Amino acid sequence: MRSFEFTKMHGLGNNYIYVNMFVENLLEEEIASIAINAANVHTGIGSDGLILICPSEVAPVKMRIFNNDGSEGKNCGNGLRCVAKYVREHRIVTEDTFLIETMSGVVEATVESLEEREAIVTVDMGVPQLATEAIPILVDKKSRVVNEPFSVGETIYHVTAVSMGNPHVIFYLDDINMAPLTTLGPIVERDSRFPEGVNVEFVEVVSDRELHFRVWERGSGITQACGTGACAAVVASVLNNKTTRNEETIVHLAGGDLFITWTNEGTVKMKGPAETICTGTFYYN
Repeated sequence: MRSFEFTKMHGLGNNYIYVNMFVENLLEEEIASIAINAANVHTGIGSDGLILICPSEVAPVKMRIFNNDGSEGKNCGNGLRCVAKYVREHRIVTEDTFLIETMSGVVEATVESLEEREAIVTVDMGVPQLATEAIPILVDKKSRVVNEPFSVGETIYHVTAVSMGNPHVIFYLDDINMAPLTTLGPIVERDSRFPEGVNVEFVEVVSDRELHFRVWERGSGITQACGTGACAAVVASVLNNKTTRNEETIVHLAGGDLFITWTNEGTVKMKGPAETICTGTFYYN
């Protein structure tokens, strides 16, 4: 029987099991199965997945994220805020502003306040990518997908596609309570037009500074929040003339609120909480 120490944290209900790889030594070939087993709500800890806090050659720390189906993701906004809280309070970093390496690049995090249980963190998520090959989405003769028709069965929707280091597709609707999360979400996630899968977001525009948001996450299903998805939703809303560039937009997720700004400099900044739930020891064979 083997074991490792963990910290369970959440950003607006988007909860992961965090493992300090500066101390622990999980075998690479076992990480996917560990993620599946630890995330199991009945026989494990229960979570949306597993995040490893690792040494990096290009930044003070590296984040690796594994969904609860064992697949490795490229980025996670809520996870980044929790990693920032963890490494700052455990003094893996000693400055309030520092870099975190992800599978999709290096981002800058600033821990604005730090308490034992909760921190407020701002992350510069970088420049959104709109080119179809960057997302990727397979469409004919289009350099980007903004308010473009998208057929699912016999129904035609209009969607916008954005990459925040991971792929997102945004659907607008009049009432967020009618979001077809469990019906349309899994179908679009696995649609062949998205060769790497996609995070599926449903957005209701409240005003030019306010959005309601729900998400079906690639590899995890319904989650309480998706930081990169909230960023993608704000970018899409600016592109569709629904919100204002360089103005902070509040995004209401199922788990709480994020504050997102697509700056005139081109990067997207995300501000929100990170909270510790518990710590413990996980045993596995």
